[in-house]
Amino acid sequence: MGFQEKGQEELLLEEEVLKENEIVLFNDEVNTFDHVIDTLIYACDHMPEQAEQCALLVHYKGKCTVKTGSYEDLEPRCSKLLQAGLSAEIV
Repeated sequence: MGFQEKGQEELLLEEEVLKENEIVLFNDEVNTFDHVIDTLIYACDHMPEQAEQCALLVHYKGKCTVKTGSYEDLEPRCSKLLQAGLSAEIV
């Protein structure tokens, strides 16, 4: 593989990574930790430990990226979070 081919391949991979969106979950004063954790497990396919870490980050930092991927994958997941009363958006 030549240098030019490898450089083009790396550039295409970088472009693919840049196209990924994120679901950002925001802190609120309404929902319990258990509700947030259960909802992240349900909506984002988190493991319990991952959901707990995200809930703590949201609590202490005010927001946390809870899922990355294509818009098509994230849109129904974000809708589930919103329907559960959480504050989230796709960026």
